[in-house]
Amino acid sequence: MESVIKEVLRPIVRSFIEDRTRSLFVKAANWLDANVPNRTAKILIGMVLGLAAFFAIPVLTGLAGF
Repeated sequence: MESVIKEVLRPIVRSFIEDRTRSLFVKAANWLDANVPNRTAKILIGMVLGLAAFFAIPVLTGLAGF
């Protein structure tokens, strides 16, 4: 019974963590987009945020145990 609950709960929690983390990075990117006037800086910041999101999502789900 415990393994069934883990198998059902794992995708739900993992999806929740991924969705919240992505929305956080999108909000940060939108806020920075409005406040940074230079196009080159926007591209650089976007690349850094994308790279951070690429590594942060698996790390957070791993720390949560999912």
